[in-house]
Order: sequence, then structure tokens, then C-alpha cells
Amino acid sequence: MELLLLSNSTNFGQPMYSHAAEAFGEVAQGRSVVFIPFALADWDDYADRAIAAMAAFGIESTSAHRATAPDRAILEADVVMMGGGNTFRLLDSLYRLGVIEGLSERVRSGDTHYIGASAGTNVACPSIRTTNDMPICRPPHFDALGAVPFQINLHYIDADPHSTYMGETRETRIEEFLEENDCPVLAMYEGSWLRVSHQQATMHGPGRLFQRESHEGLDGGEDVSQLLGLSPTFDKGRYPRPGS
Repeated sequence: MELLLLSNSTNFGQPMYSHAAEAFGEVAQGRSVVFIPFALADWDDYADRAIAAMAAFGIESTSAHRATAPDRAILEADVVMMGGGNTFRLLDSLYRLGVIEGLSERVRSGDTHYIGASAGTNVACPSIRTTNDMPICRPPHFDALGAVPFQINLHYIDADPHSTYMGETRETRIEEFLEENDCPVLAMYEGSWLRVSHQQATMHGPGRLFQRESHEGLDGGEDVSQLLGLSPTFDKGRYPRPGS
């Protein structure tokens, strides 16, 4: 299995994907890439920008939406690059194309290499329950590709201790997820990514690993391969019962 899971597509002041250009090269390895633009509404513009960005560091790519059969283009790809945008829209599109099961199998077997950014990283998880996005559309399930057996939260930010904002912080929302689900959440700050090669998983850039009883900071370079052997459980929270 070969995965590159980015927190974000673009770092401030840098060209698209350039912060992870070397890692892109490792995963693509001279293979052709099929870009999946369905997390945004303007597929043409998004595809043009992504294809140009990857071409800048020697990666040839085409967009699934320009194929006669986009579902077949995705399932036959050597490498898929799952673009970011709205996670609900992206997952809904993948369900409508009927590629969830097939793509999951190909990625986990190593037949298809997988690159994702933002929403594209969210759908590599068992579910999209730790996305930051609004549910602007309704996919039939929250279940996603399950290429990794843990959840990821992207664009992670720490709460400002001097802020007067009284709403939930990102940390609070992740802790709420863990109250209902026994599944670690790897939170990745802007500019970070996770590289998975076979049974080895390595963080690049800072992150935080949240578990039910603890959380720890990651500085980058940590081996987090232990996460690949997990068996998460969902919907195990405390629920009220009606009277008899």
C-alpha cells in the first residue's frame, strides 16, 4: 500500500502541492495519475490547476471528469490524486460513481497508489466523521474508503488562549467524536502530511494524536505505524432509552 495523505493542497505563498513535491514523486514513481476534482463545483478549473501543479515537478496527470467513463478511469488508475474541497460532496460523488468498494480494494492491495489532500485525505479514512466541512449534500453513508483504520482531522489549529470566542474548539470536537467512537484521530496542522508505504507510516510535519484517554503532540518524523494495525469501533457512546 502506498499512500500520501496531505493536510492541505497549498501552503501560504507557495505553489500548489510544492511543499510535498518530493513525496508526490515517491508515490507516483513515473506512473500516470488520475486527478479526481469532484470535491469542488468547477471541475475544469480545479483540474487545470492541479494538472499544471503536478506537471511542474514532472508528474503527468489527467482528470477523471474528462474521461468517457470516469468510474472506469478511477478504478483502472495507477495513481489517484483525490483533490480537496467539500468532503460530503466528494464522498457523495464517489458513491454515485459506484467506486467506493473497488477503489478501496485496489488501494489497500497496492494496485492503485493513493494521494489525497484535505477532503481527499478525509475519504481515505474509515468514515468522514472527523471532517471540518458542512454537510452541503447527503451521501448515502458516512463510510469512506478505509485505506487507513483510523480517523484524520485536517487543517488542525490550536485554540488561542487569549481569544474571547466561546464556541467549541477543534480539540473539543475531536474529544466529542472519541466519546462516541473508539478510534484514534490523527490531527495534522497545515503543511503536514502522512506517508504510508506498505506497513510503515511516518508523519511529516507537526500533528497531534488523540485517543480516548490521552493525546500527544507530534513534531514530525515520528513512526506511527502502530495505527495501521487498529480495529476501530464506531457508535459506542451513551444513549438515552425510552421508558417502557
